[in-house]
Amino acid sequence: MQRNTWCYSRDWRRDGRRRRHASPDRQRPRPNRSTPSNFSQQHTSAGTSQTEQLSLPLVSTNPSQSSAVPDLPGFYFDPEKNRYFRLLPGHNNCNPLTREKILQKEQESQRVLLLRQEDNLRKNSARTGLNCTLLLQKRQFGIIRETTYCRLIHEVKVCGMRRHKLDVQSSDSNNPNTDNFKLIVADSACERVFTVNDVEHSGCKYGIMNFRGCSGGSLSVEMCDNLYFTNRKVNSICWASVTHPDSHVLLCLVGIADTPGCVSLLPASLFSNSNPDQPGMLCSFKISTAWSCAWCLNPQADKNFSTGLSRRVIVTDAVTGRRQTYGISSDVLAQQFTLRAPVLYNGCRSGEIFSIDLRQRTRRGQSWKGVRFYQDSAITSVRILQDENYLVAADMLGKIRLWDIRMAKSVRQYVGHHNEHAYLPLHLNEQEGLLLAVGQDCYTRLWSLADGHLLRTIPSPHPASKDSLPSVVFSSKLGGKSGLPGLLMAVSQDLYYYSYNSDYQE
Repeated sequence: MQRNTWCYSRDWRRDGRRRRHASPDRQRPRPNRSTPSNFSQQHTSAGTSQTEQLSLPLVSTNPSQSSAVPDLPGFYFDPEKNRYFRLLPGHNNCNPLTREKILQKEQESQRVLLLRQEDNLRKNSARTGLNCTLLLQKRQFGIIRETTYCRLIHEVKVCGMRRHKLDVQSSDSNNPNTDNFKLIVADSACERVFTVNDVEHSGCKYGIMNFRGCSGGSLSVEMCDNLYFTNRKVNSICWASVTHPDSHVLLCLVGIADTPGCVSLLPASLFSNSNPDQPGMLCSFKISTAWSCAWCLNPQADKNFSTGLSRRVIVTDAVTGRRQTYGISSDVLAQQFTLRAPVLYNGCRSGEIFSIDLRQRTRRGQSWKGVRFYQDSAITSVRILQDENYLVAADMLGKIRLWDIRMAKSVRQYVGHHNEHAYLPLHLNEQEGLLLAVGQDCYTRLWSLADGHLLRTIPSPHPASKDSLPSVVFSSKLGGKSGLPGLLMAVSQDLYYYSYNSDYQE
């Protein structure tokens, strides 16, 4: 009896193991209480068995969701409605729920949240324990130097900037600004800002904003008459000093249809209501497919400007029309001249950055190239520091680097910029020690130029889109000598001012 009982027990355990290995569907694991009630029904409709549903890893698709919500391939969990929705591989009019629109919705929610925080909360410093009182004490005790104190005070001011909407006054009060801002570029003194606005039927119009009445803690903007219209796209803009400092504006226009591209030199007096009868020198140069332009302020190359084209760099004398052509192997997307010597720095689509010394025009081949170094993607902007030993460059991978020109070596990187394929400029303000850039996500970011620390991320006041990318100008004297420090932002049809002063008056 004992032997038979032992054999029965052994056979029963062995049969049980066989049944467990042969029939996995009969094993019902405990349901996850955090799983929505309609989870089984929706996922079964997608052709997946119930066992596969319950064995999926618990990974959240949204940081705001609980970690217990499973991530289902082909489905999206809406935390507001507490249910799953089926995703489509592309855009569809019947069911427009796609990953692109979900991501756009999440980004818009984040932007609105940041705007509310900026309006309601008091600004905190970008660095722990950094405030004006503490900095003043350290300065008095000799712990920090004068230059370091000034730089850190500017960081505190940047974190405390508040947004104010400006009313743009026009000479024609019956014709207010109803066109979207495309580009704004300030002159060297930040007294005037040249604007390019989009108009209907794919055209552009030009104008100049003057800042007046800056004393007394207020800022007023007057838009001069927009006399010129064009149906061509503007690739690049820079101020030019032909008869006097910042007397003209240089524009690179893209050709359309049978109209070739060109480079136009417009006198700023065309946009002045006080002196409309003396426009000055107005000329156009037949230079097609120009990506970038730069004006030389060095006396050795007086009244010369450069244009970056496809596989060429052309340096032109604006008075005589004499040209010097340099052949290269890539498209030149960014340019800037140095001030102490007639040296031109170029940023290419291949990621190469190189210099050209205009005093060495007799060299053949590409031996005229001076300093050369590379980034990983197409260069969108180059900015040279005042000592002309350092250069800041941005590319289409969103990387911003500070280069030591003497060693052709990258010495610092500014992390956080977002760019994938757009032509986005950089902005430098060495007096405050700041670097600014607007990303393709429509966020304006400010870094400390000295150590690369990200100080501030400013969301766009308008919903982010490729057609409403903000254009900014930052200056310590916006409006001239009696001006105010701060950030000027043009987006859509509106103009905003982020003031340094907490007692700014609307």
